[in-house]
Amino acid sequence: MSELSLELNAHQVTPDLSVYTRGPVDFRHDSVRLTDPPLLAVEILSPTQPSIEVMEKIEIYLQNGVKSCWVVNPPQRAITIYTPDGGLKTFSEGTVRDPATGITVDLDAVFS
Repeated sequence: MSELSLELNAHQVTPDLSVYTRGPVDFRHDSVRLTDPPLLAVEILSPTQPSIEVMEKIEIYLQNGVKSCWVVNPPQRAITIYTPDGGLKTFSEGTVRDPATGITVDLDAVFS
């Protein structure tokens, strides 16, 4: 889901993308704010967004049940994955493999 507002333990945050397990879809009653953490939260860096703001959001996500956070850096054509155990890994070529969610993506496809 894109630009979905989350309320995680009184923290209101809006990741650029949220990934949830597959569930029933109700297009007539679309949710705009959820309290359940997604499996994966994605932040896409922009030139006007301070890095500290992104890292504060990552901490909120990971401390409130999100299994994995991706920070996408378009100018560097890189994705960094953060996990609750303090791990992080940056990918700048090939296939991104998320150890926490099992999600894989091809970097060439992401940045083409």
